[in-house]
Amino acid sequence: MAGEVGKIWMVGLFFFLVLNMLYAVWAAPQVPCYFIFGDSLVDNGNNNRMASFARANYRPYGIDFPNGPTGRFCNGRTMTDIIAQLLGFDNFIPPYSNARAQELLGGVTYASAAAGIRDETGRQLGNRITMNGQLQNFKATVQQLAEILGDEKATADHLSKCIYSVGMGSNDYLNNYFMPLFYTSSRQYTVEQFADALIKQYSQQLQSLYNYGARKVAVIGVGQVGCSPFEISRFSINGTSCVARINNAIQLFNARLVPLIDDLNNKLAGARFIYVNAYGIFDDILRRASSYGFTVTNAGCCGVGRNNALITCLPLQTPCPNREEYVFWDAFHPTEATNVIIGRRSYRALSSSDSYPMDIQTLAQL
Repeated sequence: MAGEVGKIWMVGLFFFLVLNMLYAVWAAPQVPCYFIFGDSLVDNGNNNRMASFARANYRPYGIDFPNGPTGRFCNGRTMTDIIAQLLGFDNFIPPYSNARAQELLGGVTYASAAAGIRDETGRQLGNRITMNGQLQNFKATVQQLAEILGDEKATADHLSKCIYSVGMGSNDYLNNYFMPLFYTSSRQYTVEQFADALIKQYSQQLQSLYNYGARKVAVIGVGQVGCSPFEISRFSINGTSCVARINNAIQLFNARLVPLIDDLNNKLAGARFIYVNAYGIFDDILRRASSYGFTVTNAGCCGVGRNNALITCLPLQTPCPNREEYVFWDAFHPTEATNVIIGRRSYRALSSSDSYPMDIQTLAQL
């Protein structure tokens, strides 16, 4: 009898170990690290200690986030938080500003609110880390990783397996080209010339990212800035509809990203750049708002002025209670409910137009 019990116990132990091994494989992240570049749409705390108006480390920001206000310009998770979860990361990717050395192995967020492709973009809001500055921080990270991993070859191998997302350009329009009182760009360039100038500089920056070790890069297009409550309050002809001239200018920029992706993939050995059509995804959300559960598409859940559109949320302000029904959290930024949709469709394309030439899920498997 004792022998039979022993056999049953051993069989049970065997299956327990097998199940644990299978779970461990299933639970492991699909890539070893995720590095994030961008602006306030994905900033998660890098601007917190800066002398800047572009900060969100106070309530009601983070009202629905597990850790409260962290610097995220949202009531909850950002789109890259969603992508990180879908990639299988147990923890949110930390901001570079306070990441510990070992955390660098799993990736960090370099994003900074008010940042742009151009160095002058967003300067009226105070300090921020431009795309060039974020690249310098990544370069410093690569040097730290070489010290941790022991040599450059091991570092290059590690970095080649990571996912990188880059979402820049929104502020080059919002806090540069369409702000003529502060910037001369709209007098120096036509909208076509400005798009060309941005793409030229962006191309150089993305090549620098490749030179530092990135291989799997998701370039996230600019969304419908002309549909933000802020721009609607400033320029809409009826106070409710999107601003066509702003969205048209952004479409000129986005249209140049696909050829740029092709060019980078063709000339850079081992490069796997993809384009995420955030503009198209957001357009679908606005056109089919009710099917997604949204009832308010042109006003912020919190803020100041008509439609809460003139400024970001005030400290300790009481936001709307039905946040899941709002597309926008404040005058500029989406709610978590919107970010979930954009993040999911960035990771796994719902439509063939969501990404090119593949989605992030497929990119991770390469």
